[in-house]
Order: sequence, then C-alpha cells, then structure tokens
Amino acid sequence: MANNASTIKRIRQDVKRRDRNRGSMSALRTAVKRVRTAAAEGDTEAATAGLSDAISKLDRAAQAGSIHANAAARSKSRLTRLVRGTEAAAAS
Repeated sequence: MANNASTIKRIRQDVKRRDRNRGSMSALRTAVKRVRTAAAEGDTEAATAGLSDAISKLDRAAQAGSIHANAAARSKSRLTRLVRGTEAAAAS
C-alpha cells in the first residue's frame, strides 16, 4: 500500500481517470461497431448516420488522451472508406 500522501493522491487520480476512460472507450467501441455492422449489412443510411457519431467520439477520446491522435485519425479514415465503399456498392 502507498506510504505517502502524494502516492495516495496519485492512486486516487488514477482510479478516476481509469473509470472515465473506460466509459468513453466503451461508448467509442459501440459506435464503431454500429458503423461496421451497418456497412456489412449494406445499410448505407445507418452507416452514414453512425459515422458522424463515431467520428465525434473518436475526436473526443483523442482530445482527452484516451487514445493517440494518430490512432483516432487512422480509425476515422478506415471507417470513412468503409462507408463510402458501401455507398458506392449500393449505387451500382
């Protein structure tokens, strides 16, 4: 167990941050999964609607430091490509 005040405070802060990150990461994964399943089913409207929500959650997680900014950019790029490919397949 921690012996001094600064270590006890650090543990307290870590618990708060971990809980906050866990909630935002769970919501992020759910949003990304929604987009991927909608794209796999060929539902372009749901995929497009979910894409903006997923991008917003990715940006927030990157800004908060839950994920790296480049990881967020990479995920946004891949999701956007996936949705655009689904729209192109539906159009043809």
